[in-house]
Amino acid sequence: MNSFRAFRRFSLRDLAVGWLCVAVALRLSAAEPGAPGSPAPEPAHPASIPLWPDGAPGSEDKRGEKELVTYKLWEGIHYISVTHIHAPTLTPYLPAKGKSNGAAVIIAPGGGHTNLAIDTEGYNVAQWFAEHGVAAFVLKYRLARAPGSTYAVEKESLADAQRAIRLVRSRATEWNVNPAAVGVLGFSAGGEVIARAAMRFDEGQPAAADPVERQGSKPSFQVLVYPGNARVVLPESGSPPAFMVSASDDRAISDSVAELYLRFHKANVPVEMHVFGSGAHGFGLGVYRPMPPAAWPGLLLTWLGDRGFSSAK
Repeated sequence: MNSFRAFRRFSLRDLAVGWLCVAVALRLSAAEPGAPGSPAPEPAHPASIPLWPDGAPGSEDKRGEKELVTYKLWEGIHYISVTHIHAPTLTPYLPAKGKSNGAAVIIAPGGGHTNLAIDTEGYNVAQWFAEHGVAAFVLKYRLARAPGSTYAVEKESLADAQRAIRLVRSRATEWNVNPAAVGVLGFSAGGEVIARAAMRFDEGQPAAADPVERQGSKPSFQVLVYPGNARVVLPESGSPPAFMVSASDDRAISDSVAELYLRFHKANVPVEMHVFGSGAHGFGLGVYRPMPPAAWPGLLLTWLGDRGFSSAK
């Protein structure tokens, strides 16, 4: 029923026009891709905010190591990769004045825990949501499988996601965000990171000297876009509501994602899932080549309104 309402409100004509506008904008703004593996400039973006101003716990001995930014090619999609992340950050994309609907989403790009697809699953996605009234924040989290990494997904990557949620809530008034509508969105490996944050959270420490640590880390909702390692996600009653997106020809994860949907359902966690007939893995916004998944951001906006997380319905 939710899917029916979504398509009714967000017509096929709207989807087509929206896809065309985003696709043209991305093509106009994208730099000519270099050879895969060659150095790349990081795309222009708003100023990033360190998650820990004095440095991330567990990265003290790596603060001198610079991030590595290169061009990558995945299934015909060119993207810019960032790796060697030791100073995790949050990059805010805020709606124009008067256009915020109160919802916020923290975006964790994918990249197999070795790198982040920082444009196609990060900055470009955040820009789209900001243009549609949702405050969006791109999370650069520490990578457990980058060469030489000493990090773990369930430790440092998770800690970065938890800290990001607290940070957004601590500045909710400044950013015109409803602290009860701060959710997380993850692609592929980023989906695993945010799903772990939706399983492990706390109410914060009211007496903490750091005002960020006084905030709770439970996300208000979770958006899993072709999430990796879905079999480790074990929803319980009271878990944040979930919105799931994947493609049926994504052979690596299609079975595990379908099984995850059933686990949400059996745990009585509100869940909506959209499986597109094609798109494979890594489609991001779905605009980098013509493909059905281009509809999912609009469907998510409708879901946010239906669930009461945004003022736009």
